[in-house]
Order: sequence, then C-alpha cells, then structure tokens
Amino acid sequence: MCGTCGCGGHGHSHDHEHSDGHHHHGERTIIQVEQDILQRNNLLAERNRGYFEAKKILCLNLMSSPGSGKTSLLEETIRRLKEKVYVIEGDQQTSNDADRIAALNVPVFQVNTGTGCHLEADMVNHAIKHLDPAEGAILFIENVGNLVCPAMFDLGEALKVVIVCTTEGDDKPLKYPLMFQQAHICIINKIDLAPYLDTDVKILRENALSVNHHLHFFEVSATKGTGMEEWCNWLVSECAKCK
Repeated sequence: MCGTCGCGGHGHSHDHEHSDGHHHHGERTIIQVEQDILQRNNLLAERNRGYFEAKKILCLNLMSSPGSGKTSLLEETIRRLKEKVYVIEGDQQTSNDADRIAALNVPVFQVNTGTGCHLEADMVNHAIKHLDPAEGAILFIENVGNLVCPAMFDLGEALKVVIVCTTEGDDKPLKYPLMFQQAHICIINKIDLAPYLDTDVKILRENALSVNHHLHFFEVSATKGTGMEEWCNWLVSECAKCK
C-alpha cells in the first residue's frame, strides 16, 4: 500500500490532496488510508477463505524474494502430485511463469500487478472466478517476489509459505522478520548448493525460529528432487484434512 511501501499497484488510494498542508494532518491521512486499505482487503480475504472452506480447497500463499525458486518448486510439486492443482501466478509484468505452469497442463491464471509489489484479496477473488477450482483441489498462489509487502496482505489462504534459498544467506529471517512471523511453513530451497556457499543452514533455521518458533521446515532442492517427496506427502496429508 502506498503509505507503507510506495507501490502504485491495483487498488491503491492516494488521498494526500485532502491534507490541509500541515505535516501532522498529512500523517493522520496516510494512516487512515492504510487502515482503510487493509480493512477492505481483509473483508474480501474472509470471503475467499469461506469459498475455499466450502469447496474443501487447500489454498497456499507462496512468498519469497525474486530468484528463490518459487516457480521451479511449484513445477516439481505439480509433477509429483496426483491431486487436482490450480495456480494463480502473480508478477508485475509478463506471463513467463504462468506459461511454465500451463505447459504442465495445469489450470493457471496470471495476475500482473504493474508497479504493485504484492497480490491482494480482490485480485485472488477475480482469479478464482476465472479458474473455478474443483472441490477438494489444491490452489497455489505464487505471490510477487518480495520479502516485505506480501506478508501484510491476507488473501484468504489456509497457509502462508515462505521460500528462502541458500544463495540468499542465513540472515534473511532477521532482516525481514515480518515475512517469517506471518508464515506457517518455511521451505529452504537450493539445499544442494549449501556446501559451496557461506550460508549455514542450521543458523538459517535458528534465525527463522527466533522470530517464529512455530515454523515447520522443509529442506529441498527443486531442481535435484531432494526433499520433494516429504514436501509433497505433507501437502497430500493437509489436503485430506480439508475433505
């Protein structure tokens, strides 16, 4: 939202012209705009959540910085799962990732946010109307690559999943704590590269647990297949809980 991150994406209001020119009045206006945006988003997120629960859909919000391997992880997950899968792809521009998912014969809907740095509940609502996911399916939302704003916006998902890769270092949870505080699952990707990096996976896990001791971890290599069976088995078990 504009008062927090400066993005100018979908649904953002700019009410600065209502300020009387005094600095303290301008601050109050910005705070009110932020509250209004989050309130509207949260109301629609609850509608999304009710829809998913009614149709017994397991919805996961995948969040990470750019280049962490979200799409590669999603591709390998889709190849291994027998459950019906649907995907919402979020990016500022292009349909590159959606094209990769579509090549696997999976229903996918692309959301381009323009200058926006995160998906919002109304974007997801629009996407699911087009996808019309089947009852009992798994819906993956691949959020825009960003370790800040996506954590602030409820989309109606059952679980938030943060993906961090070994090439990013082991201090990301300390530098971007809100993302890890909001997440339910932490996937450490590119685990095969760890021996060649300065990243200490044990310290990475400890740092993540220091900001959220409830995190559940998976260590995977999406390209090599390491850890993917455990991740996919967990998804199947979570999907069964929804039915």
